[in-house]
Amino acid sequence: MSKSAILKSSIAKKYWMALTGLFLCTFLIGHLIGNLQLITKFGEEGRRAFNEYAYFMQHNIFIKVLSYVTYISILFHAIDGLMLAVQNKKARPQKYAYNNAGANSSTASRQMALLGSIILIFIVTHMVNFWAKMHFDHIPLHQVTKSIEIPVGQDPTTGQPINQSIDVYYYLTTKGEYKEYAFMNPDKQELENTIDVKDETFLYDKNSELKVGEGYKDLHSVVMAFFGQSKEGATTNSMALVATILYVLSMAVLGFHLWHGFASAFQSLGMRHKRYTPAIAITGKLFAVIVPLAFAIIPVLIFIGFVK
Repeated sequence: MSKSAILKSSIAKKYWMALTGLFLCTFLIGHLIGNLQLITKFGEEGRRAFNEYAYFMQHNIFIKVLSYVTYISILFHAIDGLMLAVQNKKARPQKYAYNNAGANSSTASRQMALLGSIILIFIVTHMVNFWAKMHFDHIPLHQVTKSIEIPVGQDPTTGQPINQSIDVYYYLTTKGEYKEYAFMNPDKQELENTIDVKDETFLYDKNSELKVGEGYKDLHSVVMAFFGQSKEGATTNSMALVATILYVLSMAVLGFHLWHGFASAFQSLGMRHKRYTPAIAITGKLFAVIVPLAFAIIPVLIFIGFVK
């Protein structure tokens, strides 16, 4: 058999489907661990942890290479799955006179192509809403505001200093420091900047024009606003409820897809054994329930205000 014939065979397609599918399962675990910071850490700690995670994912060379492998795997998995579905349909041009599909296979296994197509649509919209914004849109930097007391005079009767509260604004830098970038001038009652931002994230001293650090894009506030919680001036998504419902439904579809796909991948790779197959099947079922459920909980908790 020629090399091209092997690559075009249904067996080869099933091998590639299995390998890319299992790789994407490992991606789901890593992505979930990062996203769980949205609901397990609160306030400035949670915001900082998530933005640091997002920066790491965008700038670490190993992660960047792994990301491209993930994109290719998603496309290959989707295209290969559709080709297999078409190939299987062509192999049975005529329907059986009597076909009791439910007796031999689960609903999830019979609808893998449809479920996979819905998941692909979700991935595309998900990347448009978050990945594309992170890379191509202007996202404000992670900043915090603190009120400090400064002396503005002395009480003539008591000799005690008179203090006035002013707001000071800081950027969080990639070195873990909070760098002052502006303050409210108490005399002029206007904001005075001490830092200029260039190329989206690089911080330069306004007087010396020297680079003094790099800030984090505040993706945490973008995610919060998308699911209905306004953070740090980000515009709240007016369709947050719809976005949350669609996200949860997409995770339900992912769960059905994994319900059959996880164990099926091991079977396609020839890993069937009376001792291991039951354990793989149980692991697959647990994975298909726990991982999508954990993903689905995140936007729900944000929307109802559990995370602020």
